[in-house]
Amino acid sequence: MKFSSKTSCLALVTASALATSAVADGEVNLYSSRHYDTDERLYSDFEEMTGISINRIEGNADELISRMQAEGKNSPADILLTVDTSRLERAKTAGVLQPIESAVLEERIPANLRDAGNEWFGFSQRARIIFYDKADVADPPETYLDLADPKYRGQVCHRSSTNAYSQTLLASVIENHGAEVAKAWARGVVENFARDPQGGDTDQLRGLVSGECEISVSNTYYFARSLRTEVDGLSEEDRKDIAWVFPSQEAEGAHMNLSGGGVAAYAPNRENAIRFLEYLSSDQAQQYFSAGNDEYPSVKGVVLAPSVAALGTFKADDVDLSEVAKHLPEAQAIFNEVGWE
Repeated sequence: MKFSSKTSCLALVTASALATSAVADGEVNLYSSRHYDTDERLYSDFEEMTGISINRIEGNADELISRMQAEGKNSPADILLTVDTSRLERAKTAGVLQPIESAVLEERIPANLRDAGNEWFGFSQRARIIFYDKADVADPPETYLDLADPKYRGQVCHRSSTNAYSQTLLASVIENHGAEVAKAWARGVVENFARDPQGGDTDQLRGLVSGECEISVSNTYYFARSLRTEVDGLSEEDRKDIAWVFPSQEAEGAHMNLSGGGVAAYAPNRENAIRFLEYLSSDQAQQYFSAGNDEYPSVKGVVLAPSVAALGTFKADDVDLSEVAKHLPEAQAIFNEVGWE
């Protein structure tokens, strides 16, 4: 997939047509680890459009998955929404999701952004890219593998190995380049650390501002958000020396993290749950993922928000994330072996 700021010429698919052809009723119970105030618009629009009430329980992804397992067949959950392929796959492996059939979702969501068995679907994306201090780095890494180059010794900031983004990135390196290359890469990145892995993605960017590191890895939406609204430590003045690279443009393309969800294994309101997921694939909802939370839409042709488009055009890795997910246990084993804390 190629992302650009150009307006799509594709015909718009209305949210109302996707969500329901007539006003429905009832409710849907949503377990969500997406903690974004901007998602309120998604929920209120769906309720107004369909007459279906959304009951929400929010929490940590692992806690929600464990809760669904403990509740078993008595779980009130209809939908699980969470962030990153690793957590979506964790939910599938835990048996808390079910396969569904939806012509809308199969048409709208690209095959590489959904589970091969249709147990989970990716509704928005974030590119995981390389940021650097342009005042100090004249020759920045152009690929993920370049992050292990000894010339960047003592310059790289990254999140911990327990973080889902780190795990999925390494799993994608395994899928694209093989386990031996991935292990050598992980070991080389550890040797290039400027500090012990710590903090969230915004902290990796702040590390550039503070001078703790010259190169960092972060999801795009953390930086794009700072272009649209005030983010502590990432003001216009703070950002003046920060530049970025969409990695591996001559190879596989930039790695994409997903935010997505699926229907709960014992959903009491299954049809309403499917209707809600179909709504999330509509142009209206897809545009709001971009405008409201600075993410990339999963549906091709949807116009990007200005804050997202400002990052530029790039080639995204179109690897099947369902295949990437299979390497997650191996990725954690590699992290442990090379001492990536």
